Amino acid sequence: MAGEHGAVEYTIKCERQKQRAEERARLSLGASAATHAGMVRSVNEDAVLDRGDIGLWAVADGVGGAYAGDLASRHIIDSLGMIAAPATASGFLGDVRRSLEDANRHLRAEPNAGGEDRVIASTVVCLLFFGRRFCCVWAGDSRLYRLRAGTLEQITHDHSEVQLLLDYELISVAEARRHPRANVITRAVGAEDVLQLDAVDGTIEPGDAFLLCSDGLTKLVEDSEIGASLARFSAADAVCHLIQTTLDRGAPDNVSVAAIKIAPGPNG
Repeated sequence: MAGEHGAVEYTIKCERQKQRAEERARLSLGASAATHAGMVRSVNEDAVLDRGDIGLWAVADGVGGAYAGDLASRHIIDSLGMIAAPATASGFLGDVRRSLEDANRHLRAEPNAGGEDRVIASTVVCLLFFGRRFCCVWAGDSRLYRLRAGTLEQITHDHSEVQLLLDYELISVAEARRHPRANVITRAVGAEDVLQLDAVDGTIEPGDAFLLCSDGLTKLVEDSEIGASLARFSAADAVCHLIQTTLDRGAPDNVSVAAIKIAPGPNG
């Protein structure tokens, strides 16, 4: 009995140590997300998700020129918004993937219900936090950036025709901005029967800042300006500042931004 009692006490002690470690691992952060139709378009085909309570953020950009792009982006975000608080990192990623795959099947079936050959599709970029690690899942040209120690890095790699030309060094960055096929993407949720997603993961450090956005931002705002806004402002103010900047520059497209800023460490 004494041995059993000691084993129980040890198990309880281990659980308490695990709980304290998890509490230390929780991040102190600020987050905000917003979307705007812009200055030209009457319909906003973007949608955003801010689930800081479970560590999930997303931006979806309905494919321009396709049928019901706003319905596509909204369905994706609504589907992601139903995900429950995760128990494990792998389970969290699996839930996000399944949500996007379910949305893909729904969007592929939707046009056929009306007997019309239409594509309902949207880009998506998702950011997941679990403990001290992050994972990004995406399809299309909506992006994730990370600001760390004053350096801004684009975490995602655009799924677009222009990006392929850049990868093969057939055009310059300057040429890419004004390329006639700059809006043509090669992947999207709802575009094909089999959804192709890319994913990347990494650690989260004190003082890190993350930004998700649709191409309505990156068409008008330079990466250096994005980095400066993340460094200078709170998450909420950075979102407002960047969207306002696009509006001041004419905002011909919808624009969406989500920002997450991690509190600096005790020596930061």
